[in-house]
Amino acid sequence: MSEKPREVFPPGSEKAYGLVELVKGSSPMVDKGPEDTVTSWPHLLIMETLAVLGTTVLLLFWSLLNAPLREFANPDVTENPAKAAWYFMNLQEMLLHMNPALAGVIIPGLMIIVLMVIPYFDRSKKDIGIWFASRKGRKIALWSAVYTSVWLIVLILFDEYVRVRSLISKPEILPGWIIPIAVMSGLSGLLYLLMRRWRPSTREVLIGFFTAFVVTYFLLIISGLFFRGLGMHLTLPWNLPPGALTF
Repeated sequence: MSEKPREVFPPGSEKAYGLVELVKGSSPMVDKGPEDTVTSWPHLLIMETLAVLGTTVLLLFWSLLNAPLREFANPDVTENPAKAAWYFMNLQEMLLHMNPALAGVIIPGLMIIVLMVIPYFDRSKKDIGIWFASRKGRKIALWSAVYTSVWLIVLILFDEYVRVRSLISKPEILPGWIIPIAVMSGLSGLLYLLMRRWRPSTREVLIGFFTAFVVTYFLLIISGLFFRGLGMHLTLPWNLPPGALTF
């Protein structure tokens, strides 16, 4: 029975090692990084370049298949409904429910800042690269998605048929600022309190809030794109007027 090989650099060793000589040759770690990884250049960058070129070629050929043009724009006639591009429909949808400065500048700016500082709140190296971090994280994400979807649909329908901004038109600060901020803050706080039943870690809490953000992003796009007709009122998709879809 062979003996266990002696470690050259045992963990926690206090011995100091010095360079004795340089010799020609290679080692198993040439072009390798920690834990058998490779460098981002050229390996990752080449793959990203190929992906960009492939996407460009695909879009080029797709545009040649069928890209009909509409009539010339008439500056004297505003389209009804006048919709933004689909990827901005979430912002246009929010404009219907709150002050334009809050919907178009402050909230998007705050969301960008929050997304940037997430790595500073979650500095743990545990469960890196695992979808939703854990089984508990998956439950929290699912619950957050359902919670956000239900509340968002209820709020859109409530504001459409009750018309809060019409009932409370003066002063504008109440329906345009105070009510939306109170609703968003209250629902975010309630979501956090409901997540605490699972005793989540910091990462799992962030997963819950990020799920709510993603669901809100796409539900607002769907609402504005497929359910807003003349005058940006709620309409069933099959009753939309010509040109209501922006694609």
